[in-house]
Formats: sequence, structure tokens, C-alpha cells
Amino acid sequence: MILLGLVLLIIGLAVGVSLLTTIGGVLVLIGALLWILGATGRAVGGRRHYF
Repeated sequence: MILLGLVLLIIGLAVGVSLLTTIGGVLVLIGALLWILGATGRAVGGRRHYF
């Protein structure tokens, strides 16, 4: 999810489409949050790891 967000963020910035930039930023934040919670050993949504 973080990689997809980064790709959308870069494409959005390069092309100048603010919608892609916004979606990319949100995906990066959600992916980072899930990664941090998974790394601490806390199960999120019934899953311990998100790949």
C-alpha cells in the first residue's frame, strides 16, 4: 500500500493532477500506520501482518 501510494504521489506531482497526489498521500499514511501497528505485534482487523 505504501508503494502504490508513493507511485501515485509521484505521478500526481509530475503530471500536476491534485487528485492523484491526494490519493497517494492518503495511501502512504494509511500504509505507514498499518505497518507501524503490525510491527508492534498488534493485530489490526484480525491480521497481524500486512504485506
